Amino acid sequence: MSTIAIVIGEKYYNKDPQSSDLGKNIVSASMELMDELGFEQFTFRKLAERIKSTEASIYRYFDNKLKLLVYLTTWYWAWIEYVIDFRTHHIQDDEEKIREIIKIICHVDRDVIDIDLPGINISSLRRVVVSESDKTYLTKQVDEINNQGLFKVFKGLCHKIAMVLTGINPNYRYPHAIASTMLEASHQQAFFAQHLPSLTEVSEKSNISVEKQVYCFLEETTFKLLK
Repeated sequence: MSTIAIVIGEKYYNKDPQSSDLGKNIVSASMELMDELGFEQFTFRKLAERIKSTEASIYRYFDNKLKLLVYLTTWYWAWIEYVIDFRTHHIQDDEEKIREIIKIICHVDRDVIDIDLPGINISSLRRVVVSESDKTYLTKQVDEINNQGLFKVFKGLCHKIAMVLTGINPNYRYPHAIASTMLEASHQQAFFAQHLPSLTEVSEKSNISVEKQVYCFLEETTFKLLK
C-alpha cells in the first residue's frame, strides 16, 4: 500500500492541487485548519496565513470553501473505497465481506486505515469528515453540486456496499438505504458519543473503543434488517 495514489477528477477544482507544492500544501493545511476551527470559522484568509501565501493563490485552486470541503470529503471516500477493495478482494462470502467493510468504515483497524500518506493525515481528515461532511449536502446548493457530479464517488461507494448487501439477501428492498445509513451512522454515532451522548448508547467512557462500539451497532443492525 506504499504506492497509493488517490486521483480526484478535475470537476472538483479549478487547478489540480496535486500538480504543485502549493496545491498540496493547501490541501494538507486546509484539513488541519478545518479540523482545528470547524467549517464555519475556516476561511481562505486564515488558510492563506497558515501557508504564508495569498487568498488569490487559493482561489486559483478552489472556487470557495464548500468546494474545498467537497474535495476533502471526496478524497476520504475514495480512500475508504480503496481500502475496501484492498481488504476484501479475496473474500468470497458476502456476510464476511460486509463485516470487513463495516470494520473499515468504522476505523476499527486503525493500523490499516489511519496510514498517513504524503500530505494527508488520515486521522485529521476523518475528524473533518465526522464533523463537517454533512455540510456538503445540507445546503441550498445541494442540487447544483449533485448535478455537477460532485457526489459521484460517495454514491459509487454506497452502490458498491449495496451490491454486497444484495448478495446476502437478494430479496431485501432497501440495500442502498442500508448502505448510505451505514456510511452516515459510522460518523454520526462517533460524533454523538463525543458531543451529544444522550443520543446514543455508544460511549467514550466504555473500556471498548468508540470505533468498536459503532461497529457492533452497525453489524447487529445490518444483519437484523437483512434477515
